Amino acid sequence: MHRVGSAPRAALGGRPNRAWSRAAWSAQRTLLALLACMSGCHRDATTAARTPASAKTLKIAMIAKSSTNPVFLSARAGAEAAAKELAEQHGVAVEIDWRTPPTEDGQVQAQRIAEAVNEGADAILVSCSDATKVNGAINDAAARGVPVMTFDSDAPDSARFAYYGVDDREIGRRVMAELGQVLDGKGNVAILAGNQNAPNLRKRVEGVKEGAKQFPGINFVGTFYNVETPQDAAAEVLRVMNAYPQITGWAMVGGWPLFTTTLLTDLDPNKVKVVAVDGLPAQLAYVEKGIAPVLLAQPTYLWGSVSVREIFDKVRLNRAVPTVNRMEPVKVTKENLAAWARQLREWGFEVPEQYVTATGQQ
Repeated sequence: MHRVGSAPRAALGGRPNRAWSRAAWSAQRTLLALLACMSGCHRDATTAARTPASAKTLKIAMIAKSSTNPVFLSARAGAEAAAKELAEQHGVAVEIDWRTPPTEDGQVQAQRIAEAVNEGADAILVSCSDATKVNGAINDAAARGVPVMTFDSDAPDSARFAYYGVDDREIGRRVMAELGQVLDGKGNVAILAGNQNAPNLRKRVEGVKEGAKQFPGINFVGTFYNVETPQDAAAEVLRVMNAYPQITGWAMVGGWPLFTTTLLTDLDPNKVKVVAVDGLPAQLAYVEKGIAPVLLAQPTYLWGSVSVREIFDKVRLNRAVPTVNRMEPVKVTKENLAAWARQLREWGFEVPEQYVTATGQQ
């Protein structure tokens, strides 16, 4: 059982709500298979699994960006829950081999992909810290018969067979659209951009800047990069606020600084507003206090759950899997805070009762 602050219980992994029931999963797989055929998706001989379909085990090496980032711990929880359910349904031991480095490092990820292949992984699931550094390792794995799927942060120029995640440029545009409305179309805005080398985050920043074109009264103070830990991210926000006290809004393409309580006391909701990606339990206090009126939550639990099912479909069931599988973000505000909190709890997160039972929220 994994507990890191408000991170999910990976060993238990709550089940999705009715919208993600077995019936819904069956319907979704049918739709995805149809889309795959319509788009010309096919099995590539270079990525055919090297493990016979009759084998009684399926070992999936999971390599996220950072083992200290709670969004990836929730993805791990989803992966392990899906693995357990698939094992019960199909009589196959599905193992999630967690090989995520403690901090972001594309070169380390490449090494761990190679190690996983050498040590008998049947498939690999990776969120790329730096696509240029992992492309070669992904290509080598595929050439050796180990299928690779990406989630959250893609490597589109590699031989990976599929990707699952949000449309990064679009979610960046939505962050800016929501922040522009919160600020009534005017103000001084800073972008918190995370890892400068992460391809998904670069696209989100581009989307934020594109979205700002709709608000001529918005002035950009700058784009600021940060180490993707709660403490480092919060420290960067405070550093920038001290250097540019005129900032009235933050467009955060990741929720890193909101995973700690630091900014709850250091940001005045009457002076500064935040719109951020992600919606984990630690962030809900920022919604309640009004510092972050809008979160665009990625259902990060599904990064693991959906991806493991897609890998199983391809490797074990020989089903076609679409190359690009889109995740839809969820807009979280005070109005639906309780409903989102209940969903997080169903997925296995520890959520304070005050959010789950908030009066007047649906």
